[in-house]
Amino acid sequence: MSTFSELVQARRSANNFVEGIKIPQSELEEMFSLTRLAPSAYNLQHTHYKVVSDEGLKEKIREAAYGQYKIHTASAVIVVLGDKNAYLQASEIYSGLKMLGAMSEDAFDQTIADIHGAYSGNDAFQHDEAIRNASLSAMQFMLIAKDKGWDTCPMIGFDVQAVKAALNLGDNMVPVMLITIGKDNKHKIRPRGYRKPVNEFVEFF
Repeated sequence: MSTFSELVQARRSANNFVEGIKIPQSELEEMFSLTRLAPSAYNLQHTHYKVVSDEGLKEKIREAAYGQYKIHTASAVIVVLGDKNAYLQASEIYSGLKMLGAMSEDAFDQTIADIHGAYSGNDAFQHDEAIRNASLSAMQFMLIAKDKGWDTCPMIGFDVQAVKAALNLGDNMVPVMLITIGKDNKHKIRPRGYRKPVNEFVEFF
């Protein structure tokens, strides 16, 4: 396992992958077991993942992504989804804490009321929260994948409706991004593109 600073510096977005490499499902499950620890608002865990390794379905996702070749060569393409209805599971998520005595009945009731007050009937907020929280989870997944020796690339260039149709997604599921994963076809780490110095994007008060 690398140190975290080494991991952050080593990760690059891979634009082409070595074809024919399969990722064992057990290894993906291990990565997602760590990904599930990512933070989310109210611990609602808005993020869902669709791991597409079937070649036929992968090509449908590629079509929805305007034919981008990296999807063809990737071991899998992972569709990152945010659930607008995540708040409806609040009672289920918090019931364990109440049963263990870690949360009082009053605190439980207030928390559920607060969550429903924030989300219920507010489609714009539900949509924004789906994207925000799924993005946090996706970044954690990419760092975990790199730590396990896999390369990734986040993608936002795709037809949302085409992806939803290909995966038969409900209206509550927001396709946030695609992540291609596999082994980078580059034998050398590419020079990193220009990064602004800290004083150009951080202000201290």
